[in-house]
Amino acid sequence: MSNVKNFDPATEWKSQVPVPVYEAHPEYLELYWKAWELAHDHIKDLPGLPQTPYMDEAASPYDIWIWDTCFMALYCKYAQNRFPGVESLNNFYSILYEGAVCPKLPHPDVPEGLQFGIHIADNPPLFAWTEYENLLMSGDFARVKYILLEKQYLQKHFDYLENLKEYGTHPPMIRAITCWVKHDHGYFWEGGRSGMDNTPRGRKFAPTTVNRPDNRHILWVDAIAQQALSALYIVRLAKLIGEEQLANCWQEKYDRLKEMARKYYWDEEDGFYYDIIADSGEFVKVMTPASYWIMLAEIATPEQAERMAVYLTDPQKLGGMLPCVTLSRDDPDFHAENGLYWRGAMWLPTAYMTIKALEKYGMIKLASELSATIVDHMYKTYRDYEPHTIWECYAPNSYAPSHSCARPNCDVRKDFCGWSALGPISLYMENVIGVRITDAIRKHILWDIPENVKGQIGIRNYRFGEITADLLFENGMLQIISNGNFTITVNGEDFAVQSGENTFKIRS
Repeated sequence: MSNVKNFDPATEWKSQVPVPVYEAHPEYLELYWKAWELAHDHIKDLPGLPQTPYMDEAASPYDIWIWDTCFMALYCKYAQNRFPGVESLNNFYSILYEGAVCPKLPHPDVPEGLQFGIHIADNPPLFAWTEYENLLMSGDFARVKYILLEKQYLQKHFDYLENLKEYGTHPPMIRAITCWVKHDHGYFWEGGRSGMDNTPRGRKFAPTTVNRPDNRHILWVDAIAQQALSALYIVRLAKLIGEEQLANCWQEKYDRLKEMARKYYWDEEDGFYYDIIADSGEFVKVMTPASYWIMLAEIATPEQAERMAVYLTDPQKLGGMLPCVTLSRDDPDFHAENGLYWRGAMWLPTAYMTIKALEKYGMIKLASELSATIVDHMYKTYRDYEPHTIWECYAPNSYAPSHSCARPNCDVRKDFCGWSALGPISLYMENVIGVRITDAIRKHILWDIPENVKGQIGIRNYRFGEITADLLFENGMLQIISNGNFTITVNGEDFAVQSGENTFKIRS
């Protein structure tokens, strides 16, 4: 078994991290290690927290955000014994559903007496999806049985949002009021709570004259999609642990939301899912990646998904030099120069979600192409822009960070890993190199090797469940060294890997 080479012995954690191999673009490895190093710097230890150490999102020393932490867990899963990704979710579960009281913070940047807390309780509800993806990498059934059966945290969070009937509630240990409100046809929400801060969604005029339009008359397409996503992954987790009755119950909830979303949010004329006005059902035609949550939740029909995907390569819409931008390029509020946060910048969480949504509908080549462009853009920004680091979000038309909506003419936060590590780590391994699905439960890997790849490609020191393996491909030959047996599907061909050294010829 190979070992990680060329690193400082003081950083022992690197021996537990997979090592990508991509001889066609060796420069990407520098960005990859930068992402892990920044993420490692954001492992925090705060005595008195329900879960410590935990992953800090790189934004605030005294707040945690639900969707930041969920997205961080989607790359921490690749080094679970060193990076407490999914474990960090325990802080939200304990505070929201066990009444945990957090400690006061002895920190020079924190106002005296301020307690640690959750910033927003009605942030995107991504717990179930995140737990499922981590289970596939770890095979840790005990955790799933604990959170799903013993504590029922995932069900409680779904029900918590279903029962928010009033704007502006303020739960204990939560920094901000809630804006999520249940409606017969979906959910009211707000930009900051949705995570998209200064998005012009919900504006009454074009362009908007305010930083954060707060239209309490619209139903948010991502809200209904994310509730459906939660129900869908509760179903899948329940099935994996053999709880068919529980799965059937949540399948009914998912089907209800799926039918509602298809009925009210699909615009046949544009071929897109939009926010809607609650009273009239009128579409609010502000095109953003929020609509691709519909595809991730498997709500869109295959035909609808094909029509939605076209916008991701359209240079006047969500495509262009840098794809998966956060506002259509022909929108009057699009900021071409720097993206102005959620008005045209590319953010890794929504870009990653969109890539995973495409995979759900078999659009593997498109997902790979978009990912390659995003990773390359991040690398060139890292190379060309000072300081040489990874940013909170990226300008749509230059190799530069976006600008903040809160601090005019200022770059967004630097060293943001944080969820921006999803690009150099997750998109790089999953969609550029192509090791797309790993299942520790069934002991199976699905690897879609890119077309016409030159040189060696693969991943060394790849860990899932109890297995550690080197996966390498070059000139039609697949070489795998493993400490255990598993199966691997490479470009449609199945191979049985045995413990030890394995060599296979790839026909396709």
